[in-house]
Amino acid sequence: MVRLECAKCEVKLCRTERFERNLLPQFCPMRNLEDTIQSALPRYERADLRELYVAATIGEKEAYEKIKGVTVAVRPRIREIAELAKRMKSGIIGVAFCVGLSDEAEKVVEILEGHGLEVCSVCCKCGAVDKTILGVSKEHKISDPDKFEAACNPIVQAEVLNAAKTGFNVIVGLCVGHDMLFTMASKVPVTTLIVKDRVTGHNPLASLYVRYHRGLV
Repeated sequence: MVRLECAKCEVKLCRTERFERNLLPQFCPMRNLEDTIQSALPRYERADLRELYVAATIGEKEAYEKIKGVTVAVRPRIREIAELAKRMKSGIIGVAFCVGLSDEAEKVVEILEGHGLEVCSVCCKCGAVDKTILGVSKEHKISDPDKFEAACNPIVQAEVLNAAKTGFNVIVGLCVGHDMLFTMASKVPVTTLIVKDRVTGHNPLASLYVRYHRGLV
């Protein structure tokens, strides 16, 4: 199969209604995987997926306003999450957070509750399980290898929120990989508000733009 390289595409003909097929780049999925694309489209007809897609797309439009004739963004991501939850009538919103972002998690919950939403939050250290119990050798502990070090516990976080019957879950700063495990174990859709990036103050885009990070990436 041809390697897919949309990130390197300079024309983005997928944004246009009419285009000549021969103008599509050789790596374009619309040239090489047309059957896959067409077979995927009917999945939007499933009621729950259609509801989520439509609600998200309405949120995309409402995130912009025209001010003095200029289209500008007016909603930060946390507001978009709150509005999506209200539009979907999602019930309880789950927040799975890293203990290192406890202050941020508290603010997130405060904002969501300020929108009239019910929120359940669970810390990554829930369960108080030593890392070695979960298969991590003691030399891979961050501190003293011979002392207790609470493991991040994303599967337990997901199961706790599953038990709380959340409508959808929000990740706040879970580690790379742990966020994947949480998402895999969650029974409901998951979105990310904050990603973990220890170097950039949780702003990973900085590493793409700041020349001082070139040796780090």
